[in-house]
Formats: sequence, structure tokens, C-alpha cells
Amino acid sequence: MLTGDDTGALDQATKEFLAARPRLFGIAYRVLGSAVEAEDILQETWLRWQNTDRVTVREPVAFLTTITTRLAINLAQSARVRRESYVGPWLPEPVDTSPDPQVGAERAEALELAVLFLLEKLNPVERAAYVLREAFDYPYHQVSDILETSEANSRQLVSRARKHLSSERRERVDPAEHKRLLEVFLAAARTGELAVLENVLAADVVSYTDGGGMRGASRIPVVGRPHVSKYLVAFAPRFWPPMDTRWVEANGRPAVLVSADGNAVALLSVDASAEGIDRIMWVMNPAKLLPYVESLNS
Repeated sequence: MLTGDDTGALDQATKEFLAARPRLFGIAYRVLGSAVEAEDILQETWLRWQNTDRVTVREPVAFLTTITTRLAINLAQSARVRRESYVGPWLPEPVDTSPDPQVGAERAEALELAVLFLLEKLNPVERAAYVLREAFDYPYHQVSDILETSEANSRQLVSRARKHLSSERRERVDPAEHKRLLEVFLAAARTGELAVLENVLAADVVSYTDGGGMRGASRIPVVGRPHVSKYLVAFAPRFWPPMDTRWVEANGRPAVLVSADGNAVALLSVDASAEGIDRIMWVMNPAKLLPYVESLNS
């Protein structure tokens, strides 16, 4: 049975945790690329916070951030092994960013699906260092404390992540042009207009479909403008006629929710540069798609 003092202390602990929660979720989600896994991390962080001697904690947010980041790194390391056996391409789980455009961060860095997809190729510690520095603006000495490494090594981790992203991703178009390209792409994909598709796609475009092994979802990426455009034209007549589309926001960018008879089938998003659309991402795995749809309707 809790005494009055215990109840007051728990109330204060709850307030501190809830105040930090958006930031904690934002860190865990970016490191893991999964909202479901990020929520699991936050649950574990809360349990540890309850069981901590909080009188000795001078900075609750820093303490909670450290727990969350280290738990996320540990989970990401085990998730990496699981994802090696994932059937077909793996894409991050989308989140609705309309209520919180930056998902708890100082700025909306490392949030777009394409960036999370590329960060997945880094080791979890590099990913965490990049997220803490670029999205949450932590100074390097704090990054090094959280990651239990030297400040010099923290700088190297962030530098490697930046170089990886810059080598894999051209400069992005502005939001208005991004949406225009997606609108043109969607219209051409639905009608199977080969010439329009070839005009809007970059030469080295790649189409990824994350179906998690579900029947009908492509299990290999489709690579290059000729292959992607012909692939889209080929499946247009049997895929699009029964489908309804709805414009939504996912990870800070416009996206299209594709449904049949009121049931979500896919979330379509793209990544685009001045050369055109260079990544097409179809999230079809129900385990990733349905939580996103539920968040839209909540």
C-alpha cells in the first residue's frame, strides 16, 4: 500500500515521464524504424523509471533518454538478425506525423521513410548517434555520455552516418514539387501510361514492396526506369480498378493510402530528387499498415 509520500513521488515520476514521452518515442522510433517496437521500449523505460531511486537523478529527461536509447540499440541489434530472414524488402513502419510534424524532435531530421530505410544499413550505434545529434540536437559530449563512448568517437559515428546518407541520396526536391511528382506518378500508374511514368521516374529508380511475405507482393526490388515503368504498366489493369485512394501524411511527407472495400491494402510513398522519383515504397505488410491506419482514425 502506497503512503502519501509514495503517491506524490509516483505522481511526479509520471509527470516527468509523460513530459519526456514524445522525445523518447521519437528517438526509439528513429533507431528502430518501428512504432510498435518503439512503444515496447517506452513501456520498458517506464518500468525502469518506476523502479529507480529517483532521488539520486538530477536530470530526469537525460536519464530517461539514456535508458531509451540504450534499450533501442539493444533491440535494434537483435532486430537486425530477424530482418535478415525477412521475406522480401524491409521498409520502416510508417507513422502519422500530422499531430506532431517532428515526432518529438528539435527538427524533423531522420524521419522520412527513405531516410529511415537508409539508416537501417548502418549499425545501431551509428544510427543512434546520428539521431541524437541531427534530430534532437544533442551536443557531442551528451551523445558520448548516452552511448558510453568518447566524444571523438561520437563525432566519427555521426560523420559516417552523414556520409552514408549523402552517398545514397541526392538532394531532395521541395515539398510542393514532391507532391506534384507523386500526383503525376499516381495518375500514370493507375492508367498505365508508360510515357508519363518514364518521364517522372529517375533513371536509377527502385521500387520496393514490403509485404512481409504476403501473397502477391513482389519479393525483390524492381530496379531501373525501364523495368519499373513496364512493371507498373503490367499490373495496373488488375491492381487499380477496385482501389480507392486517399491522400494522407506519413513521416512528414504526402503519401497515398490505397484501399479496397474500405480495407487498407497499401501505403504508397516516394522519394524524389531533381532527376525525378528515385524510390517508390509500397508498405503492404498488414502488421505495419494497420497500426498506421488506426492512428489516422483515432
